[in-house]
Amino acid sequence: MELRHLRCFIAVAEELHFARAAERLHIEQSPLSRAIKELEHHLGTQLFERTTRRTRLTWAGKVFLDEALRIFACIDQAKASVKAAATGYRGRLRIALSDGIAQPRLSALLAQCRSEEPEVEIRLLEVSLSEQMKGLNSDLFDAGFAQSDDVGQGITAEAVWSDPLMVTVPARHPILAHGRIPLREVLRYPLVLCHPENCEGFWSQLKRVLRTVDTKLIVADRVPSLDLMMTLVAAGYGLGFATEAHIAGSRNPDVIVRPLAGRSPMLTTYLLRPDGVPSEQLSRFIDRVSPLDGSPTSATIQCEAMP
Repeated sequence: MELRHLRCFIAVAEELHFARAAERLHIEQSPLSRAIKELEHHLGTQLFERTTRRTRLTWAGKVFLDEALRIFACIDQAKASVKAAATGYRGRLRIALSDGIAQPRLSALLAQCRSEEPEVEIRLLEVSLSEQMKGLNSDLFDAGFAQSDDVGQGITAEAVWSDPLMVTVPARHPILAHGRIPLREVLRYPLVLCHPENCEGFWSQLKRVLRTVDTKLIVADRVPSLDLMMTLVAAGYGLGFATEAHIAGSRNPDVIVRPLAGRSPMLTTYLLRPDGVPSEQLSRFIDRVSPLDGSPTSATIQCEAMP
């Protein structure tokens, strides 16, 4: 089995169409089909179910796709490590990010790392929560940040940051008559929400807050990122939710930020890492994360004057 077999397999698995996969690889369809047959013969199992109307992965094919992608991820990391060593780095930390972790906190953390340990390269990779957990369990990542502690066996989750949940409102919206907005009032209007697949941890915590009010949500749209949510809120599509720290890194002059009435719900960010004793480099990184707990961004959030 050669890397070309894996490249061919991944292309067909992602396209589920031999002609499109061949075009993507810039080869003819016949050598592509031959490569897939060779791979299936080598593995001793069928990877695709093929008919005249469609191509789909078998269960073995779905399992093998995860492994093939992991192999190429390892190759990419090996290339990056060699390149980093050639430019003078003496260590490396691979940090995964899920749920749109707040930029101001990351900026402060990375600046401290560069100041105190400039010889250690820190690589940040934005992935879904499920991809992060797979990567932590398969040594693709050294640690990560997410807004979920539901991580299963083999991974330790430590709460490191907590931030109040805020409401994002289009300028001149009637709900701005409230200084602190009751959640029940927010849910009377259409909402722009982060898609659960893209912000799994954030959505899980937000859902617990929304369930405290017995009403059906009016969802105008589900978006893959906070930036797009802020854009749609500014355009008047609906109201949105974000943490105070998130908003500090995504200011928009057409969006007004307001707290919820009563005691503000707090959303927690967790540092995830594989079980066991961390390396010395990772231990120092963890030590730098802990002092950042608190609300360093609160002074930077300027809400409209509240009546």
